[in-house]
Amino acid sequence: MSKRALVTGSAGFVGRHLVPALELAGYNVVAVDLADAAQPRDAREFFAHAGPDWGHFDVVVHAAAHVGGRVDIERRAAFIAAYNLQLDGALFEWALRAEPDQIIYLSSSAAYPVHLQSHALGARLFDLADPELPDATYGWVKLTGERMAAEMHAANGQRVHVVRPFSGYGSDQDVSYPFGAFRARALAQADPFEVWGNGKQVRDWIHIDDVVGAIMALIDADLSPTTVNLCTGRGVSMVDLAHMFIRTTGRSSVYFPLITTNPDAPEGVQYRVGNPTRMQSIYVPKITILEGVKRACRR
Repeated sequence: MSKRALVTGSAGFVGRHLVPALELAGYNVVAVDLADAAQPRDAREFFAHAGPDWGHFDVVVHAAAHVGGRVDIERRAAFIAAYNLQLDGALFEWALRAEPDQIIYLSSSAAYPVHLQSHALGARLFDLADPELPDATYGWVKLTGERMAAEMHAANGQRVHVVRPFSGYGSDQDVSYPFGAFRARALAQADPFEVWGNGKQVRDWIHIDDVVGAIMALIDADLSPTTVNLCTGRGVSMVDLAHMFIRTTGRSSVYFPLITTNPDAPEGVQYRVGNPTRMQSIYVPKITILEGVKRACRR
C-alpha cells in the first residue's frame, strides 16, 4: 500500500515546493488549497467534512496560513488572527478523529519573544505555558498553534512536530516578501533601489529547497514530537541583500544604483537569526544566500 500525505496550503510558497518532494518520495498526496487552480479547496471545509472515506494519512503537513508579508502582519492583524486560528483549530479538531501517523505544523520564527531577538534563537527559548510577547499578532497565532500541538501529544499521544521557518526565500517568491521584492527591483534595474525600514534589519535566510529538505528529513527521522528551527544560523542585513542582488545582476560593474531606505514602511524586528543545531542533526542546509540570489537572477 502506498504512503499517503495531506498537504494544506499546497499552492502556497512552501506547499507548492513540498508536494512534488513528497510525490518523489513515493507519497500519494492530497493537496488542499483555496488557490489551487485545478481543484480549489478550503482547508476549513475539508477538515469539517473529511470522513473515513478519505482513508488514513501517514503524514499531514499543515502549511495553510495567511501571512501576506510584513504589510499584512502589521496592518491586517485582526484578519490574520481570525483566519489562521480557524485553520489551525480545524486541523487539530480533525486530527483528534482521524489520528494521522504524524503531523508537521508550520509555526514561525515570529513566535519567539521580541526581546530575545538580539542573538541566535534556540529551539526552546520560551515557555509555551508562560509565553512572552512574540512578533505581532501573527506570532501569537503561531504560539497558540504550538500550544495546541503540545496538548495533542499530551492528551492523545499524537506525534506533532513543530517547525519554525526563519526567512524562507526562493526564485518564485511573491513580491510582498523582501527577497521577492528585491529580485523584481534588481531585474527591473530600479534606481533608486528601495529598502524598507532602516535597512539594518538582519534576517536568517534559508532557501526553500532547504526548507523542504529539512521537512522531508524530519518526516523520515521517526522522532518523538520535537520543535525544530529551519534556519542557517547566519544573518544578512536587508542592505547587504540589496547589494548582492545589484552585484549579481552585473549593474555594479557599470554603475551602482542609489540604495534608499524608507523609514515609514514596515520593517519588523531588527535582528532574527536562528540556532540550527537541532535541525543539523537531521539536515544541513546546502544553499547559501549568495547562491540563492544567483539562482533567482537567472532569466
